[in-house]
Amino acid sequence: MPRDLDFSTDPARLDRALVHRWLSEHAYWALDRPRETQERAIDASLNFGVYDRATGAQLAYARVVTDGITFGWLCDVIVDPELRGEGLGVSLVEFVLATLDPMRLKRVLLITGDAHGLYERFGFAPVDRADDWLSRVGPNPVV
Repeated sequence: MPRDLDFSTDPARLDRALVHRWLSEHAYWALDRPRETQERAIDASLNFGVYDRATGAQLAYARVVTDGITFGWLCDVIVDPELRGEGLGVSLVEFVLATLDPMRLKRVLLITGDAHGLYERFGFAPVDRADDWLSRVGPNPVV
């Protein structure tokens, strides 16, 4: 039986402890991320939660770092590890993009080591002119 899902961008609804646990224990890009770092990232981002309408339990999370006008970086996309394979990631990305599309951002970027197929379904592709893009690791790369 499919779940009745509720989607929200309200940061007050987030189960911050749960999101931190998922990311710091199950996300290869955020393993051992300090809770304070996660809190600051949530506070500085546009947040997306997927919830079970019947129980209110949070099932998935993503955030976008954006100016709301020209650029967005989709990151920290994660589904409850016990619920993976149920299509929640697809539903989450659909919700994120439905929220971002009216902003008419010039570019939305993301980095993934293992979910290329998911994002390609939504039009993501390798960066054009990749040789033009540069990256700088900050002074505290652990954060």
